[in-house]
Amino acid sequence: MQKIVTVFGSSRPQQGDAEYEEARALGRFLAERGFAVCTGGYGGVMEGISRGAKEAGGKTYGVTAEFFRREANGWVDTEVRMKTWEERLFELIRLADGFAVCKGGTGTLVELAVVWEMLNKSVMTGKPIAVVGHFWQPILDRVREVEQGAGSSTQGRVWGEANGNLVHSAATVEEAAAYLAARLAV
Repeated sequence: MQKIVTVFGSSRPQQGDAEYEEARALGRFLAERGFAVCTGGYGGVMEGISRGAKEAGGKTYGVTAEFFRREANGWVDTEVRMKTWEERLFELIRLADGFAVCKGGTGTLVELAVVWEMLNKSVMTGKPIAVVGHFWQPILDRVREVEQGAGSSTQGRVWGEANGNLVHSAATVEEAAAYLAARLAV
């Protein structure tokens, strides 16, 4: 069965914007490595990922929600329609074998935080995650100060992040795709 990488990112970039084109390249690199891609299904980074994957012959999924009252972008092969925003988030996570996180706002921050916490507390294991570029680095650094510092264990149990970085920082979209391919052995 084909492995799926769920990609999170902003809905704001438009075709021609650097962030959109970076997402398009990431979608292409993931598809070229044999992955299907899954996104939130709407515009911006989500559209760029889906478009890049489709242009490279890949399979695309879009998990949308009735809450947003919008249709999936035209590059999505299979739309999975959920009722609420929360159901959408957990379906994006459930479908994935791995994750990539592009630049984004509060929605993307929530997505990154939920995946990271699920990995940190071993609620979910074996699903690698890579952030693309340096946008998220200050947040990763601040959280790691707490997670890897004093008090990182609870009742003698050391949580995931205290054992090493769970979130990989990739300088480029090509590095993110290569990292996920290596970790998922495709």
